[in-house]
Amino acid sequence: MATQSPAELVKADQDHLIHSLHHPMDHSEPLIFVKGRGAVITDVQGHEYLDGLSGLWNTNVGHGRAELAQVAEAQMKELAYYSTYAGMSNIPAITLADRLISLAYKNMQAVFFTCGGAEANESAFKTARFYWKAKGKPDKVKIIARHEAYHGVTLQAMSATGIPPYWKMFEPRVPGFLHVQPPHAYRFQGAKPGETVGQAAARELEEAIVREGPDTVAAFIAEPIVGGGGVLVPPDDYFPRIREICTRHQVLFIADEVITGFCRTGHWFALTHWGVEPDLVSFAKGVTSGYLPLGGIMVSREIKDAMDSVPPESRWMHAYTYSGHPTCCAVGLKNIEIMERERLWEGLKQTFGSHSHAGDIRGGKGLLAAVELVADRGTKAAFPADQKVGPRIQAEMVKRGVVTRTRGESVFLAPPLIVTEAQVDRLVSVTRDAVKAVLGV
Repeated sequence: MATQSPAELVKADQDHLIHSLHHPMDHSEPLIFVKGRGAVITDVQGHEYLDGLSGLWNTNVGHGRAELAQVAEAQMKELAYYSTYAGMSNIPAITLADRLISLAYKNMQAVFFTCGGAEANESAFKTARFYWKAKGKPDKVKIIARHEAYHGVTLQAMSATGIPPYWKMFEPRVPGFLHVQPPHAYRFQGAKPGETVGQAAARELEEAIVREGPDTVAAFIAEPIVGGGGVLVPPDDYFPRIREICTRHQVLFIADEVITGFCRTGHWFALTHWGVEPDLVSFAKGVTSGYLPLGGIMVSREIKDAMDSVPPESRWMHAYTYSGHPTCCAVGLKNIEIMERERLWEGLKQTFGSHSHAGDIRGGKGLLAAVELVADRGTKAAFPADQKVGPRIQAEMVKRGVVTRTRGESVFLAPPLIVTEAQVDRLVSVTRDAVKAVLGV
C-alpha cells in the first residue's frame, strides 16, 4: 500500500475502510496521515498540520515519542501477549495497576483493564449492578447519565451517551438508562430563583433518583468536564453536591475520566479540582497517549471487597481477551513516566478572546477548551443548521494547517500537552481566521 499514489490510497480507503461516524459525504477528500512529531502531523502529500485535538483527545505526550515504540518492541520480544484470566497474570499489568492506584483518588483499590473507553464504561455499568446484587439489592440496576454526555457507542455506553444522533439508527436503547441536565451555565433551563446552575443541576439528579426510587438506581455517571458534548466545565458547587446526593441515596458515582484523566485538565484526574472522590473511575485515551489501545476501570476498596467476598458461583463473570495486555501496559507505564518527568500536568492556558459571535468560551482547566459561536450573543440564538457553520469553520482551519473537531457551532481545542506557547498562539489565531472566513467578522 505504501507504493500507491495518494489518489489510489483515497480510492482504496473509500472502497474498503469503514470509518467512525461513517458516511461517504464526509469522506470525499480524506486526510491520510503518515507521520507525527510533537504537536504536528503530516499527511501523505507532505502537508503539515497542527494537531488541535491531540488525535482524539488522547495523544497527551505528543506524536513520535521513540521511547514508547522502544518499550513496546522490548516487551513484544519478551512476552507480547498472554491472558490475564483468573489464575494468570503478567508483570506490566501488575505494575501499571499498582502505579495507577498510587496516582488516583485515595479511595481507589484495584484496576480492571480494557481496550478503550466504551469497554471501560460497559465494565463500570456491569460492576455497579454486580455490587448491588452482592449487597442484596438486586433491583438497583438503573443508570442515570446526563444530556450532552459522551460515554462511548457500544450498546450500553450508547444508551448512557446523551447525544441523540448517536441513538437514531441503532435504537431501541438498553432499558434502564435515563438522563438529567448537565450544569451547563450557558444553556441550563429550570433553575429556581436564588439557585445556582450547579445547585439546580444537582437538584435535578436528586429528583430523578427519588422519582425512579433509590432502590432501583445503581449509579450516576458523569464526565468531570463534558468533552465531546461541548467541553462543559461545571461550577465549583456542583460535584460536592453530587457526591453528597449519591452517598445519601446509596447510588454509586462513576467518574468517566476517559478524556479528563492523565493530566489533560492540569491534574492527574479531574475530580480533584473539586475535592471529590468517585466510587468507580473509567479511563482510556491518555493512559497510553494513544500509542496502543488501553482503557479500564478503577474501583473503590468497598467495591473490591464485594468482588472478593462473594462465593465462587457468584463471581464477577466479566472479561476481555486483551485485558491486561502486557505490551499495552508496558507502554502505559512508560507514558506515565514521561508525564511525570516532563511535568505535563502543568499545561498552558489559552483564550479565544472577545468576538461578536463568541457566545460561550469554555475551559480554564489544563488544555481543554471550546468556543461556542452563536448568531446572536444577546439571545444566545444558534445559527440555522443549514448554514453548517461548524463544519465550514473546521474546513477553513484545515486549509490553514490545523486539524480539530467541531460539534454544532462549538470549536474544540485540546492540543497535546507538549504543545509550545507559539503553537497555542497559532491555534488560536487560525481559529479566529477561520471564523472570520465563514462569518465575515
